[in-house]
Amino acid sequence: MSIMTTEPTKLAQDREWAQLIALTAQGDQGALAMFYDRTSPQVYGLIFKILGNREAAEEVTLDVYTQVWRQAHTYDHIRGAPGAWLMTLARTRAIDRFRAGAAEYGRLESLDAIDLFASKDDTPEQDVESQERRRYVQEALAELTAEQRQAIALAYFYGLSQSEIAEKLQVPLGTVKTRMRLGMIKLREALAPYEEGLHP
Repeated sequence: MSIMTTEPTKLAQDREWAQLIALTAQGDQGALAMFYDRTSPQVYGLIFKILGNREAAEEVTLDVYTQVWRQAHTYDHIRGAPGAWLMTLARTRAIDRFRAGAAEYGRLESLDAIDLFASKDDTPEQDVESQERRRYVQEALAELTAEQRQAIALAYFYGLSQSEIAEKLQVPLGTVKTRMRLGMIKLREALAPYEEGLHP
């Protein structure tokens, strides 16, 4: 039942977004503004997840829609849904910004400095649970080598692909795959005793 009610909504949304992109390609600023209103929460959410910084995420979100304005004519609905096209632009922009920040500030991640599970919106009870989960994960991460922690951070907390990690770290792709595979095996082993703590 839910599939039948949700699918037409998704198709209608895709049609609307595709039309707004087409109008934007013709120079319709109102269409771009409407497209922004419809889609910017998702775009901002993805970018913030990658960058972890609200101000930077807001700036990159605006950059994405500037790019939409300039490149709307390149969108081809046959090659994919409008949402997928937009999120690809957003992810690429966010990763570019992350790389620039890493180069500028030397942020080759020490996971000890990343507040992995904190949220300003947590209730006191959720905050206690988050602290527990964070402690479990940090203890598990401490069992990894620095190289394994670094590769896993770039993949899972900043959204980089294995090939992008290899390029960023200037190491062979096979090395990245090995580091991540061994690191994930160690993490699973280290976190096994805390299974209940991670899933309260």
